[in-house]
Amino acid sequence: MFRIFTSNFRHFSSARSKLTLCTEKDGVRNIVLNNPKTRNSLSLEMMRDILEDLTRNLEDKSLRVIVLSAVESPVFSAGHNLKELAPDMGEEVHKEVFRVANELMMAMIDAPVPIVGKVDGLAAAAGCQLIANCDMVVCSSRSSFSTPGAAFGVFCSSPGVAVARKVSRMKAAQMLFTGLPVSAQEALSCGLVSSVVPQEDLDAEIERICQAISSKSRSVIALGKKFFHQQMEMGTKEAFVAAGNVMVRNLAEPDGQEGVKSFVEKRKPIWKH
Repeated sequence: MFRIFTSNFRHFSSARSKLTLCTEKDGVRNIVLNNPKTRNSLSLEMMRDILEDLTRNLEDKSLRVIVLSAVESPVFSAGHNLKELAPDMGEEVHKEVFRVANELMMAMIDAPVPIVGKVDGLAAAAGCQLIANCDMVVCSSRSSFSTPGAAFGVFCSSPGVAVARKVSRMKAAQMLFTGLPVSAQEALSCGLVSSVVPQEDLDAEIERICQAISSKSRSVIALGKKFFHQQMEMGTKEAFVAAGNVMVRNLAEPDGQEGVKSFVEKRKPIWKH
């Protein structure tokens, strides 16, 4: 289920007709895949539109969280547009597709605010990659996830990078080698999504999460997100040492000091972000 707020929000548009809808309200930027005719396929144009919406004004301190969703449809995203991967398109086009996809995935990781995926339908192949690359994902109970590329002669190698970093090696192998979809509950149990709710509760759960994030210091969340991704590539001992240094730096920040002080004084913190 998807709602577009019609008042008190900023609407971003460009000269051409975009494949995304982008609105911003109360510190929450909603990026919505809006090309149901192609099952919201991640064509070059779609990925560039998402990337543009994602990276716009990231230094704006009023921005606290980005929600990535799709217009109401049985399919969140079917993955790459296979027409762009056809043999007659040529190797240069193929390289560009995956270059832009990689740029988008890294932009999601590098964004200073959390990226929350909102899924109500099937997320397949690169669509599953997009979701697996979010910081957290809330999906409806009717949602499902798959990496079926091998069935079309193109193994989901790129989606597998994101999926294998969220689920166990065995589950990733099952998804990649069989192409069989996993249900919402199975995605929850294996760590591909953060929570599953009834379809009618999806908007409320996303709002609850966004409010929880927005109540925190933006600068503290940005520092925490950056290190969270960095430490995932470290050994345990190296990660603990690095984490200690990050926490010392965090405590020296104005909002780190304010947070501790407000706790001691039993009051709400006043963040400077």
